[in-house]
Amino acid sequence: MPDVSARPDRTTTLTRNLAVASLLALIVLGLAWELWLAPTGQRTWALKVLPLAVPLTGFLKYRMRTYRWVSLLVWLYFTEGVVRATSESGISAVLATLQVLLCVVLFTACAWHVRWRLKRGHAAAQAEAGADQPPAAGRP
Repeated sequence: MPDVSARPDRTTTLTRNLAVASLLALIVLGLAWELWLAPTGQRTWALKVLPLAVPLTGFLKYRMRTYRWVSLLVWLYFTEGVVRATSESGISAVLATLQVLLCVVLFTACAWHVRWRLKRGHAAAQAEAGADQPPAAGRP
């Protein structure tokens, strides 16, 4: 019997695409912010986006563990965005607000992806368990 959870359905593909798009947007935003749009002194702060590049492979390969830990990692960037949106002004505040919004989208996509895949996995396990049950005595 083929593994139902191995084949991505529409929701799984949608959440993966949403997670990848928001992750790439966060990387581009972080680089553009620190290198060109509103650099903060030394341009070494652009290195803060390096941890965001790590999960791309896991997202593209539908690795559940990646979605789980990115849903935790994203809160560091969310916190930075909130702090900078409330303490800075001008373009930095706008960029920080955009970072916060992208973090919320990324978290939502990761959480939705994990919940959906777990739900599909449980449904497939129940269906498989039901198929393995022998027919009850007295019933054909």
